[in-house]
Amino acid sequence: MFDFHLDRFEYFKTQIVNTEKSIIPFIEHLIGSLKPGQNVLEIGSAEGGVLKAFVDKGCLGTGIELDPVRIEQSRKYLSDDIANGKISIHHRDIFDNAFVVEFSGKFDLIVLKDVIEHIHDQEGLIRRLKQFLSPVGTIFFGFPPWKMPFGGHQQICKNRVLSRLPWFHLLPAFIYKAILKGFGEDCDYLIDIKQTGLSIRHFEAIVKRQGCNIVGRKLYLISPIYEFKFGIRPREQFTIISRASFFRDFFTTGVYYLIKIE
Repeated sequence: MFDFHLDRFEYFKTQIVNTEKSIIPFIEHLIGSLKPGQNVLEIGSAEGGVLKAFVDKGCLGTGIELDPVRIEQSRKYLSDDIANGKISIHHRDIFDNAFVVEFSGKFDLIVLKDVIEHIHDQEGLIRRLKQFLSPVGTIFFGFPPWKMPFGGHQQICKNRVLSRLPWFHLLPAFIYKAILKGFGEDCDYLIDIKQTGLSIRHFEAIVKRQGCNIVGRKLYLISPIYEFKFGIRPREQFTIISRASFFRDFFTTGVYYLIKIE
């Protein structure tokens, strides 16, 4: 176990292993084995660990990231694959029209891991992603449902009590903000997450409105990434909770989806 927010190279390595153990098997179970030369785009590629796992399977990777520090880190960690033409990393915005012109219809798989819950225009994002897909392409989403115990990302709080306090991000915004300010926390970032938090039901409604099919989904009582954060083995959500549309968001710490255009 380690602090993800301090050791970025360790985070990079755990993302590789987590992707190899949970994300790629989830995708391959639904659409078959990944094939050498398939083009994979990752939105919000950060240090590049997720993308690296796909490249190690023989895919060609393209990463797009807005944070210049993470761009620099990923180019360092992935230097060999970049030099060999297996990965390209771009400091661009997915809503940049020039990026669409350059990569329209190119990708067999698009990956968003812990990204969509940070986007304000989530429906517009999915609409834009469809433009990058090849005719047989699919999109993977992995995110923590908003109402789960730490869906507000309060684990990043500097105060030890707040960082371990489940569900308090569900308080009314003015109370939540007052608590954060009272403890000297970064209100703007955490309030922004509160504004963009995504429930299971809302995500599935967006997908449907955008004319996409859910190829498969998996709900986790204990998210796979918790194995690295806390040393707890992953566990799929209980069927009875998965079917309870109101309660499942409160007790589901992670969800995986694969979608495709109808």
